[in-house]
Amino acid sequence: MAEAGNWCLIESDPGVFTELVRGFGVTGAQIEELYSLESEQFSQLKPVHGLIFLFKWRPGEQPSGTVSNNEKIFFAGQIIQNACATIAIINLLLNLPSDSGIKLGKILEDFQNFTQDFDQMHRGLCLTSCEAIRDVHNSFARQHLFELDIKSTSKDDDYHFVTYMPIDGHIYELDGLRQGPIDLGAINEGEDWIDTVRPIISNRIQRYSENEIHFNLLAVISDRKMKYEKRLQELLEFGMESEENAKEIVELETNIAMEEEKSRKYKIENIRRRHNYMPFIVELLKILAKENKLVHLVEQTKLLDKSEQREALETIK
Repeated sequence: MAEAGNWCLIESDPGVFTELVRGFGVTGAQIEELYSLESEQFSQLKPVHGLIFLFKWRPGEQPSGTVSNNEKIFFAGQIIQNACATIAIINLLLNLPSDSGIKLGKILEDFQNFTQDFDQMHRGLCLTSCEAIRDVHNSFARQHLFELDIKSTSKDDDYHFVTYMPIDGHIYELDGLRQGPIDLGAINEGEDWIDTVRPIISNRIQRYSENEIHFNLLAVISDRKMKYEKRLQELLEFGMESEENAKEIVELETNIAMEEEKSRKYKIENIRRRHNYMPFIVELLKILAKENKLVHLVEQTKLLDKSEQREALETIK
């Protein structure tokens, strides 16, 4: 796999991924973070169209299923570092059924049409060379105060994104580092696909040591605000004749307001991620030094650190 090139690392955060897909022009989708594999967590988010799993990558780990040659599955390989988050979400989006209610938008539709006859590596090459996709991805780069030209000699700190989703009655793992889509087996008869995939993810997590807690799970779901607004419109067309309808309308309006507030917070958080605070910090340090306050503050911080260390030792005793 090639070096990172001009692709940045992005965070496994629902606000980042939600604005990422909307930046691609996707409508009807949002991303939510899951904090457990309990069925109640998933039931609150239905319909769940797919899952994005972040884990610590380990060389030589074998897949749990078999490589599929199903040509109906869109699959782009990963040929460059740092692009795995975008590859994971695009592999998911481009395999959604037409009745999912999610619309891809021009950028992804053009990419899908252009690469439909390509193999996985050429799709991966086209994806990482696509300026429109790369620009949206890189717009979520976190500003670093200092750039250190230091590269880790160990793979222990490499993290990777993969996708889990249902396709044609089977569960598939879409991992850009594999030779193709991994068929994890048929969805259990009479079950929702989530009930089949939960133990698969759980077993994967259990293969790591007890000290390995660096996992993150994101769910791609239908846009809640759009869903609430559609239902609200249906109720308003029938009027507020019943007390039950009136109660549901109030609940829907509350939910819409909550989703709008969530989107507002996402935008603020992403602005903070992108902002370069370095000029402000440098100017602040200059002012403190000019007013002869900087050395005093540094000494106070050192004393505070020593005090906290002593308290920690006392707690241990």
